[in-house]
Amino acid sequence: QIQLVESGGGVMQAGDSLRLSCVASGSTFTAYALAWFRQAPGKAREFVAAISWTAQSTYYGNSVKGRFTVSRDNTQNTVYLQMNNLRPEDTAVYYCAANLEVVTTDEDDYRFWGQGTQVTVSS
Repeated sequence: QIQLVESGGGVMQAGDSLRLSCVASGSTFTAYALAWFRQAPGKAREFVAAISWTAQSTYYGNSVKGRFTVSRDNTQNTVYLQMNNLRPEDTAVYYCAANLEVVTTDEDDYRFWGQGTQVTVSS
């Protein structure tokens, strides 16, 4: 099965940019659709972005559309989340997730999850 490790989180100012990375191991990376979710304190987990295994299809949550970009490098077994124009409401733990089937926006479809990386944005 696939293992996922996120990195790149930190404490940022509103308007800053940040790139998260998620490195996969243990299985064929190209077999998986990948997604980013986030969870703020006291709130439900929220879909952020997803990308198909070919990278031809990408999806974004409404709150990040136009500011965040998901990409993947299948030669490096890595998926990225480029976050621009960060806002305080982007503060959350960001999780990388993998799905053997088609790319979806539903967290229940993702079987494999990383441990998360904290992103804090101050105003």
